[in-house]
Amino acid sequence: MINHLIRSLSTTKDFHLIAQFDDGSIKSYDVEKLSKRNSVFKELITKPTLFTKAKVDTGGYGVIWNDALDLSANEIWANGEAVNNSFSGLLAFSDASRIWNLNESTLRKALVYGKLKAGTDCCKYGKQWIITEEAMVREYGVPRSLLINQIDKDEILSALAVAEDDIRNGNVSDAFDSLKEIRKKYKI
Repeated sequence: MINHLIRSLSTTKDFHLIAQFDDGSIKSYDVEKLSKRNSVFKELITKPTLFTKAKVDTGGYGVIWNDALDLSANEIWANGEAVNNSFSGLLAFSDASRIWNLNESTLRKALVYGKLKAGTDCCKYGKQWIITEEAMVREYGVPRSLLINQIDKDEILSALAVAEDDIRNGNVSDAFDSLKEIRKKYKI
């Protein structure tokens, strides 16, 4: 399982958390909706000042309010709504390097050798280089972490059910073959 780490966090008056993740994506998470499913979180709605004290947990693994209330970053990632803004799809060279598992110098060399075009694919603001996600995908492919996020969970669950039936019926090699296909398709 991939841990989605939160880089920054803000709260809104209508009890939404706005979380920016380490891959540059931004998600809006409705805590009021959560409080209706899980009574532990009702305190955040009845005490708005407590809600506004939300902060990113050490390491970015979640959001904490106090010793009793916290929320996993993966929960926000899975059930939050994607927020698009004018910065969506832009990454710092350092973030792109980490996500694509490249050395930052690889991106600088790609710029020097003309593989990346300044002003189109990337741009320097002060001391910071920014690159488009589109240019990264074009030149380096879809990063493994994003491929894993695009996995069709229903397809995997279905393949597991078929494999389980194959094993029950004594067709162990068929079970391994179907699971091998899923691993190959999603590169997991």
